Amino acid sequence: MDNNYYENNKVSVTGIVLTEPQYSHTICGENFYLFRLQIPRLSENADNINVTISERFFVSYKPEIGDCVIINGQFRSYNNFSDVGNKLILTVFVKDLLKADADVNMQNPNNIYLNGFICKPPIYRTTPFQREITDILLAVNRSYNKSDYIPCIAWGRNAKFAENLAVGTNLAVWGRIQSREYQKRVGEDSVETKTAYEVSISKMEIKEI
Repeated sequence: MDNNYYENNKVSVTGIVLTEPQYSHTICGENFYLFRLQIPRLSENADNINVTISERFFVSYKPEIGDCVIINGQFRSYNNFSDVGNKLILTVFVKDLLKADADVNMQNPNNIYLNGFICKPPIYRTTPFQREITDILLAVNRSYNKSDYIPCIAWGRNAKFAENLAVGTNLAVWGRIQSREYQKRVGEDSVETKTAYEVSISKMEIKEI
């Protein structure tokens, strides 16, 4: 049964470890750690994403700053109940990890596939440069009756296609995980820089239930 849920949410990323793994939480006696991974884009920019890894991987290999790693896993969400940071935390959950050579092929280092259900009305908008965007929140089922809530962005023709999709639509999307900095006003005179994480959609398809 777990394999079926794994097919709904598949991530493959290759990047450089930016931070040492730090303890995050414990589930059923198993400790999990969090580190940051930098994934290059085709442009000169990069996406810096959170990665969650079990301590069981450390028996054979523990990621260190500067290492190049290949990760297969899932993009998961959970609620942050502290007063610090975003309410919804998004992270790549490691299923497989491999240390790679520094000269590993980075031609296509960031891939994600999701098959889920639209759980909020899509929001269509245009940027100051007149780029069309539709924001989609996708609920992706996970084992043990859990779901991951993944923000997605469709562009151009995909944005127009997704604009009027109904809540409950079963949608499959292909794309990449991206990080995006934005500024949020705090009080009257202060502005705070925050980071949003989302899936940038390159292809989408309505699935028959």
